[in-house]
Amino acid sequence: MVAEARSVYNPAAWGRQEQNPIDGMQSRRTGRLGETHATRYLQRRGYDILVRNWRCPRGELDVVARIAGKLVFVEVRTRRQSDTEEAFASITARKRERLLAAIHEWLESNRQQDADWQVDVIGVALGAHTRIDHVEDALDW
Repeated sequence: MVAEARSVYNPAAWGRQEQNPIDGMQSRRTGRLGETHATRYLQRRGYDILVRNWRCPRGELDVVARIAGKLVFVEVRTRRQSDTEEAFASITARKRERLLAAIHEWLESNRQQDADWQVDVIGVALGAHTRIDHVEDALDW
């Protein structure tokens, strides 16, 4: 009975929805599947994939690639829908800040501060047919 009372009276949880761990696993699987589709898409277009899922305290980089001497940091957004609109809309100002912080950390840790680079965003829709939309040099949008 005491355990029930504690779980009901938890001010730290107010305003927060409880998340089903299975939903979290499904989201990770969806994300990884989208990243796999995005990586194959980039490779077919001549990009060299340098690393996937690079993590640091500031955030994560989904894909770091190179094409024509330019580094490309690719943010992949995946949704189980028929279009990519919601995937692109999910990139918030906070997400952009974390992405840029992680990029700068990657550049420093790989001694590439002077490299030419850009940020691309790939939206992947896993509906009846997989759809991939690619926005190049998307930093300012």
